Amino acid sequence: MIETDTAPTQRHSLLEDGLALIVATPLVALGITFYSEAELLTGSTAGLAFLIKYMTEWGFGPVFFVLNLPFYALAFLRMGWKFTLKTFAAVGLVSLFAELTPLWIDLDRIEPVYAALLGGMCMGLGMLMLFRHRASLGGVNILALYLQDRYNIRAGKFQMGVDLCIVLGALFVLPLDKVLLSITGAATLNLILTLNHKPGRYQGVS
Repeated sequence: MIETDTAPTQRHSLLEDGLALIVATPLVALGITFYSEAELLTGSTAGLAFLIKYMTEWGFGPVFFVLNLPFYALAFLRMGWKFTLKTFAAVGLVSLFAELTPLWIDLDRIEPVYAALLGGMCMGLGMLMLFRHRASLGGVNILALYLQDRYNIRAGKFQMGVDLCIVLGALFVLPLDKVLLSITGAATLNLILTLNHKPGRYQGVS
């Protein structure tokens, strides 16, 4: 007889959701700091924030926070108020930590290849944790989660397609070698999501 797992789905508590936000957002901000120091960028709304930062010298945190504001209406209508509140908190914390992390660590030099890979891993792991606690980093992440929930389109694959388009736009802002490394970092980030964020694999819900 083949045994099947009949354990009921475990719902995350409010405390668990809060701890996930506290752990995930500094991890994402650390990846953002690596990218900023190496003059790289990623995709999604964060990629747009990086482009604006490099073109204007405005801080990443404020730009990222403002860019996400229009997407909360979609989040509320499609994903509910709990998801929207947690996403708003996640975006706010990442914006804050993205500004504070460079004050807490001093990176005199970082190898761009290392920054692209490890930065992508940090952001991917942080986003994975947020996804599993029914939160996101706003923007395209909201659309990716909605498409996965509604039409079973893998969030990671959809995100990768959008990210590559945004990163290619960096050709007008950054040198070619930086763009290529940015694409490598985006692929690393989305590989983590594609391998680990599959419908039915993780049973915890919020």
